[in-house]
Amino acid sequence: MPFTDSFILLSGMLVAVSILATVPADRSGVPLLVVFLGVGMVAGADGLGGVSFESVADAHLVGTAALAVILFDGGLHTPFASFRTGLWPGLAMATAGVLVTAAVTAVAGVVLFGLDWGPAALLAAMVSSTDAAAVFYLLRARGIEVHARVRNTLEIESGVNDPLAIFLTLALTLWLAPGPGGTAVDLALMLVRQIAFGAAAGLGGGWLLTALINRLRLAPSLYPLLALAGGLTVYGAAAVAGGSGFLAAYLAGLIVGNRASTARGGIRRFHDGMAWLCQIGLFLLLGLLVEPTRLLPVAAEALGLAAVLIVLARPLATLVCLLPLRFEPRQIVFMSWTGLRGAVPIVLSLFPLIAGVDQAEALFNRVFFIVLVSLLVQGWTVSPLARRLGLIIPRRHPAMDRVDLTRPKGHELVTCVLPAGAPAVQGCVADLDPPAGVRVLAVIRRGEPVAAEPELPLQAGDQLYLLLPGHSPALEERFQHWVDTVATARDDAEQAYFGEFTVAADAPMSAFAAMYLGGDAAGAGAAESVGAFVRRRLRHQASEGDSVRVGGVMLTVREMEGERITQIGVRLPRRGRG
Repeated sequence: MPFTDSFILLSGMLVAVSILATVPADRSGVPLLVVFLGVGMVAGADGLGGVSFESVADAHLVGTAALAVILFDGGLHTPFASFRTGLWPGLAMATAGVLVTAAVTAVAGVVLFGLDWGPAALLAAMVSSTDAAAVFYLLRARGIEVHARVRNTLEIESGVNDPLAIFLTLALTLWLAPGPGGTAVDLALMLVRQIAFGAAAGLGGGWLLTALINRLRLAPSLYPLLALAGGLTVYGAAAVAGGSGFLAAYLAGLIVGNRASTARGGIRRFHDGMAWLCQIGLFLLLGLLVEPTRLLPVAAEALGLAAVLIVLARPLATLVCLLPLRFEPRQIVFMSWTGLRGAVPIVLSLFPLIAGVDQAEALFNRVFFIVLVSLLVQGWTVSPLARRLGLIIPRRHPAMDRVDLTRPKGHELVTCVLPAGAPAVQGCVADLDPPAGVRVLAVIRRGEPVAAEPELPLQAGDQLYLLLPGHSPALEERFQHWVDTVATARDDAEQAYFGEFTVAADAPMSAFAAMYLGGDAAGAGAAESVGAFVRRRLRHQASEGDSVRVGGVMLTVREMEGERITQIGVRLPRRGRG
């Protein structure tokens, strides 16, 4: 079976080359999704590989399944706490933002580039939503720790904005395709079904899948597979019922990621790998499908549309949606620039091809070019822009690995490695002084277990296993102290962002004002605390990194426990040089 063998060989080689290409790409800052697309294009019919792939139906099938897995993984890694600050702005961007983006882009297509209204509207609909794969990659894989409210808004927007973009694309495809189109009532019902059935399938399927994971006793390696099968089942059930499978997959992942207590770490790690595999496979396949020589005739027009989308449509949509919600100008600028387009618009552009819409191939090529420009321009510059705008929050707690073993109910088993030069290396186990309820169970040294006796001296490279009663912010703070080998650099970064010193959020605002504001309490109540004052001045749900200025002093939310502010960073006004 030469075809089978050749197919396996070629698939393995392309995926391996894509993975290996991430090493120089990371060093040079090239967006990895562009690398995957590029590998596919080089291997395609017009490239060095000469591989001919023309099956639009196969590309649509693989692309849809890959996006379902990517969105399920995105939900797995989104904590419920993100919705406290990101839900309403995310929903605003996923609805009104999509409509404004599509409207502006469609008008530009007609007025500036002479497109007919039908193709222009269809093109605008296909590029109207941000791409979950691209946004999740930028905000997670690249390690960008941006302001929490900004990050949460972008992730929620990209996770839930697909239904409206799909609805617009399908409605316009039905209108432009040969044969009878749907009535306005039919289209309205389709939108309602997309959202209602998708949300119901996602929430219901997520709760059912979580119950199965928590109650069944399976081999450890089967839990991630059960989650994957469940996520795809939820997608399929929603789509067959006429709902949005993508919305369902995201919501199901959200429920499982926050409510599953069994094998949660293993499920997340497995789906991390699966999401990467799906991104690689999806962008490789789309790169194979496109013929670069056919992009040239539409390059100038597509470049102009991409410019309109990036510098006009997306910023206008962001401004309209977020300005009433009291986002800072720098936050609006960043979110305007982070509206990346990726695989979703390209997959949507396959719908007209399948339906036989006139000029469908030209629309596909335009969309592909727009996505390529978006990934290159925005993907390459988003990190420097976040730094320039001062939106990157210093990392305060290195990640601790969760271990999936049988453990007491309500407890977590975590592990961490002590690097050379860490403060903890200078003492023994007893000097760790963990918070109440936390136990040091074992120390692994050079691959061998060592009894965690209190007097045991700790060495660089020791791996600690700790049992803790659920999530412990106090342990994370202590953990930072144990392993922090770059305390000076971290302190400088934190001081630059949060200010010169910290005050407790429950400190009286009157006392703070007497010491730092010349007695002017800036309208604070007699018994109002600094934290309550900051929350009142913000006029929205507080998140770490939020700031208010009073009398030249900048007050920044530094730490929170749930919805309660606990620490406020203070930056005093700079004094002129004498």
